[in-house]
Amino acid sequence: MFYLKYRPKTIEEIDNSRVKELLLKILESDDLPHALLFVGQKGTGKTSAARIFAKAINCLRNKYGKTSKSIEPCNECRNCVSITNGSFTDVLELDAASNRGIEEVKNFIRETAFFPMVGKYRVFIIDEAHMITPDGFNALLKTLEEPPESVIFILATTNLEKVPKTIISRCVKVNFGRAKKEDIIQMLKRILKEEKKEYERPILNLIATHAENSFRDAAKILEEIMLQKINDKENVEKFLGILGKGNILEILESHDAKQCLQWVEEFNESNGNFKSLIEDLLDQLRELLLSKKGVFTEEKIETTLSSSEITLLIKLLMEAYQLLRVTPIESLPLEIALMEFYNQRKK
Repeated sequence: MFYLKYRPKTIEEIDNSRVKELLLKILESDDLPHALLFVGQKGTGKTSAARIFAKAINCLRNKYGKTSKSIEPCNECRNCVSITNGSFTDVLELDAASNRGIEEVKNFIRETAFFPMVGKYRVFIIDEAHMITPDGFNALLKTLEEPPESVIFILATTNLEKVPKTIISRCVKVNFGRAKKEDIIQMLKRILKEEKKEYERPILNLIATHAENSFRDAAKILEEIMLQKINDKENVEKFLGILGKGNILEILESHDAKQCLQWVEEFNESNGNFKSLIEDLLDQLRELLLSKKGVFTEEKIETTLSSSEITLLIKLLMEAYQLLRVTPIESLPLEIALMEFYNQRKK
């Protein structure tokens, strides 16, 4: 699996550029926080970053090992290798999705009473932290208030709203947000370089657009198209169920409603994915709207659509997207949205 095989191993390799900068600043400071809270949607690299952080502060050949000025883990010393292999006794992980009760949390916390056996710090990583029960959080709170100097907690969550404010207030929050398109593309290039494979930029754009802002999902898509030996943009579009969507904005510029409906029907007959289609259109229209207003975007899309027409189309497509969950005919919400766009455009 590419997303496991090519997980970043150093701070520099972290694909999320915003998180990379923040973790560098934290590691370069004189005082490490005793608790970190990694917040972000699935597949944005929270667990990978937590393990890299644990390696960095326990590495024997960097600043923390007092052998160099670098804060990067060397990935060669016995501590780094053990953490990578998951056998390092001073890095403990808890999956709160399946170990959420007070007894499980208490057993985990009891480990904080012991000094590090091999490394400089004991690092406790709690994944899906929002799943911990209220009693479990109360037990954890006492430890976070007065943690041992050699202990660092890293809590990772996809749902910040379910984490008590008392817990949040005792952590340094690192917001992973949604994986940016350009960061995803850089990750894909990193994997392709290792695989000694090349894809054109339009294909990488397609993968990044349809990865749902997830590094993990992007790596999965790349692996799938490589396994099927797909090498051209048209077949990648077909694989993703979005064949032909590149022309729809051009069709929407015209006043030919019949041609637009014919395009949708052809898309439907080719088993196109309407969810992916609408998502991609919304993404392109957003970039186009920002571009028209002078806001920098990654790519400029040439069109004769006015700002008001783009705004109207975005609203109608968002309504169509919501209706996809209940429609008996998958193409119908989009067809209604497009006809409504043409009707309002004539007024």
